[in-house]
Amino acid sequence: MNGDFREDLKKACEVMQKGGVILYPTDTIWGIGCDATNPEAVKRVYDIKKRADSKAMLVLVDSTVKVDFYVSDVPAVAWDLIEFTTKPLTVIYDGARNLAENLLAEDGSVGIRVTAEEFSKQLCFRFRKAIVSTSANISGQPSPVNFSEISEEVKQAVDYIVEYRQDEVGHPKPSSIIKLGKGGEVKIIRE
Repeated sequence: MNGDFREDLKKACEVMQKGGVILYPTDTIWGIGCDATNPEAVKRVYDIKKRADSKAMLVLVDSTVKVDFYVSDVPAVAWDLIEFTTKPLTVIYDGARNLAENLLAEDGSVGIRVTAEEFSKQLCFRFRKAIVSTSANISGQPSPVNFSEISEEVKQAVDYIVEYRQDEVGHPKPSSIIKLGKGGEVKIIRE
């Protein structure tokens, strides 16, 4: 880890602890993030995206252990799905808990992704709470694939922009999304 990496982690955590909003690289595309337990911070993310807060946003955690903390009853099949996936996987669980209410879907579910990407994993680990991860765009506009595609409007609206990985020009894809129902029923939302 280079010095900038550690400095970025430290500053991003400080900003989120104060209820701020960050722009950061994830295991998929760049995301707008904040403390997923802080309703005011979550509201700011909706405001930045100009998005109705009836649309839920997903959160990132650094390990499967954290999933249990944010979901009241994790179906057993979830552990196999997370363990055997080869690409980023967001799982939508019923019975979310310990998260900001305005982050959840109307049915009380939440999308959680265990990130394996170096920066976002370290960020979740150091912040010690789930972090909101939503595409870095105004609602209805295309999701930016690389940092260079993020609009100035979004960049101006956040409190801190992570420097790490800004130069990358790859083509990351959004995560797969699976919804788990009661009794282990699995529904694929996005492959």
